Amino acid sequence: MKDILAAIQSPDSTSEDFAALPLPESYRAITVHKDETEMFSGLATRDKDPRKSIHLDEVPLPELGPGEALVAVMASSVNYNSVWTSIFEPLSTFGFLERYGRTNELAKRHDLPYHIIGSDLAGVVLRTGPGVNAWRPGDEVVAHCLSVELESSDGHNDTMLDPEQRIWGFETNFGGLAEIALVKSNQLMPKPDHLSWEEAAAPGLVNSTAYRQLVSRNGAGMKQGDNVLIWGASGGLGSYATQFALAGGANPICVVSSDQKADICRSMGAEAIIDRNAEGYKFWKDENTQDPKEWKRFGKRIRELTGGEDIDIVFEHPGRETFGASVFVTRKGGTITTCASTSGYMHEYDNRYLWMSLKRIIGSHFANYREAWEANRLIAKGKIHPTLSKVYSLQDTGQAAYDVHRNLHQGKVGVLCMAPEEGLGVRDREKRAKHIDAINRFRNI
Repeated sequence: MKDILAAIQSPDSTSEDFAALPLPESYRAITVHKDETEMFSGLATRDKDPRKSIHLDEVPLPELGPGEALVAVMASSVNYNSVWTSIFEPLSTFGFLERYGRTNELAKRHDLPYHIIGSDLAGVVLRTGPGVNAWRPGDEVVAHCLSVELESSDGHNDTMLDPEQRIWGFETNFGGLAEIALVKSNQLMPKPDHLSWEEAAAPGLVNSTAYRQLVSRNGAGMKQGDNVLIWGASGGLGSYATQFALAGGANPICVVSSDQKADICRSMGAEAIIDRNAEGYKFWKDENTQDPKEWKRFGKRIRELTGGEDIDIVFEHPGRETFGASVFVTRKGGTITTCASTSGYMHEYDNRYLWMSLKRIIGSHFANYREAWEANRLIAKGKIHPTLSKVYSLQDTGQAAYDVHRNLHQGKVGVLCMAPEEGLGVRDREKRAKHIDAINRFRNI
């Protein structure tokens, strides 16, 4: 691994140099273990501690197959899917790996007693398998997390509709929270050259998810002037949705839970902000009963901020806690897009407000190849910026996942994998200087 790191850090290394490097037999990786899937049985979700289930193991290097690449991972980040994996909710990911392993001989590699997790990376290509022509050893890359087979016609208009669609590092093995990752070569995209490794690794999953959910025709198809309600507007997903709304000429109405998070939204340029804790919104009277009066109070507050207008698009991801309110406050003919359910999967809403007002609910999951590429292109052009707030070492990934699980973080939480320190990997310092305040925005609050 020292020789690989030395080659990455040398300005004189060529593609041939990387191709000639011997690969290690094993590498360090963040894992969960199959024999521990019941360790949190009987505990409430909040009490399940990723620090107890996440391990740093030495694992064997996987076999490289056709259309694949091995990447030296300089940095990665923590997403909610890694939290879900670590607490084995809503179910153990080993079921995903077992099913994938039954699909073909090469996929058997993924069905192991350990799961290497992580759905983001920034790093350097080490090897490519047969049939890979677009990438060479030594290329600096980031990876999106869509893994598909594309043998069915269903996925050829929208790769997310492929019947064998999976999320790499969640529904497959050999993810990005490791020193080396195995990806399909069509997951690779150019690393934005003005960002450090950890900054470049941060946007991937959430940036692409927000792009499809809000901007793409497969999601809400946001246009100029739209009022966009963004739950968790300073968080991992919401911080990108807020940026897309502002960059696209829409009007974000940012819902946050503290003064500090409100300040983050203001620093991005948002003006309409609701601190739901300060204003005391309680959409549920008890575990089983919602409070429509609170929906109406919330809707009235929105109109105060929009000059009397209702919401065109709701950027939904909390799920159960907020979904009833989201449906209620959306204007007639408006759209609620949902990509997650971090507060619970069993949504409840009053369907009268949906059907009689011709509103739409759109399910949105990650992004297809083109959407991921477009989202990354906006990062590379400095139109959208990373929202990295804190960076952990690989051995402290458990703590990073705990912070995300308990909502102790802002924006995205990064993890250094092979990178020995922060700040490495910047190639275009002139472009970086133009955007340095935006790049550091979440670090400075």
